Amino acid sequence: MIAVVQRVREAEVRFRPAGDAESWQLAGRIGPGLAVLLGVARGDTHEEAAWIARKIAKLRVFPDDAGKMNRDLAEHGGAVLLVSQFTLCGDGSKGNRPSFIAAAPPEEAEPLVEAVAHSLSKEHGLLVETGRFRTEMEVSLVNDGPVTIVLRTPGAAS
Repeated sequence: MIAVVQRVREAEVRFRPAGDAESWQLAGRIGPGLAVLLGVARGDTHEEAAWIARKIAKLRVFPDDAGKMNRDLAEHGGAVLLVSQFTLCGDGSKGNRPSFIAAAPPEEAEPLVEAVAHSLSKEHGLLVETGRFRTEMEVSLVNDGPVTIVLRTPGAAS
């Protein structure tokens, strides 16, 4: 599992409903917090979902009173925008067209993305907004810092 975590001032995700080529609908919007793009690889587990949720929740990327990145999301009082992104599991090392064979199929990935969202919300007490699985999405954000961290579960391909 791989997560690209960005500290944001605000972020939102819109989706295009199936069969509608014209309109976009709001799926989730947050103010200050973390925008997280999450890639699930074949063979990822619920244990890895719990691990990455814990890392996201405890990531100290918010400033303390001295201006040092020393506070986690709960201490800062922010929210999470969690968006599934299978392309993070893409491999562009050969040729010019990436291979997505390492990405988990939707029926395997969706429950794990939901597990991360559930863990962030219920176990870590965070407000979580999500994208819409199996749809085309647009993500807009204002990166704060900018601060961007890449997290990989232990044993994940680099």
